[in-house]
Amino acid sequence: MPFLGCRNWRLADLVFPILVALVPAVSAEEIEVAVAANFTGPMQEIAASFEKASGHKAKLIFGATGALYAEIKNGAPFDALLAADSETATRLVREGDAVADSQFTYAIGKLVLWSPKPGFVDDQGEILRNGRFEHLSICNPKLAPYGAASEETMKALGVYELLRPKIVEGQNVTQAYQFVASGAAELGFVALSQVFRNGQIQGSAWVVPPKLYSPIRQDAVLLNKGKSKVAGAELMKFLRGETARAIIRSYGYGL
Repeated sequence: MPFLGCRNWRLADLVFPILVALVPAVSAEEIEVAVAANFTGPMQEIAASFEKASGHKAKLIFGATGALYAEIKNGAPFDALLAADSETATRLVREGDAVADSQFTYAIGKLVLWSPKPGFVDDQGEILRNGRFEHLSICNPKLAPYGAASEETMKALGVYELLRPKIVEGQNVTQAYQFVASGAAELGFVALSQVFRNGQIQGSAWVVPPKLYSPIRQDAVLLNKGKSKVAGAELMKFLRGETARAIIRSYGYGL
């Protein structure tokens, strides 16, 4: 019996590595993800968590949604898009550049009028009516949904023509934020996520009521280049998971 037991152990010892060798290894992949500029902070955290959980790496390219769309149409090698609106993802699906059943809303964006100076922006946005400033920063309304929302807000308040000479435009919401943070503009319309940390807004701000602008539904979609990659589908799934959702909420987005 001891001999048989020893022989069985030796047989198992030989068979097990053979079985393991027959199981196909899933290698880690790197995917390129185009991301709307307002989502820079949360996506950097999400990408790090995704890599830790899956082994796959997401290379992030940030920009205005309209500019990213143009790059995709010109053949940029992106595997997925996280837009700052829903229309761009829908358009890419309609035009045959993205996978239809992969589209979903990953966040609801919020617009804020902000200044790094405490007490400069009142909590009702009345500073827009009194005009006691020289420069107002927004992002390009033709390229960036947050810029379009900024323009809608000013028109809804009846102050757009009054403020138009004071407007300085960034190509995306990151640049609009930088104009204000650097002092090139005293205040500006930016994404709440850019100034919201640990449940508080840095500086002074007016969170614009959603009724003043069209909803900023931010959609993700898997592009054709990424549909054959395991990492692409896994990133879409990860974005829907609680780890990513907790990060998204921590930046002030709605879900």
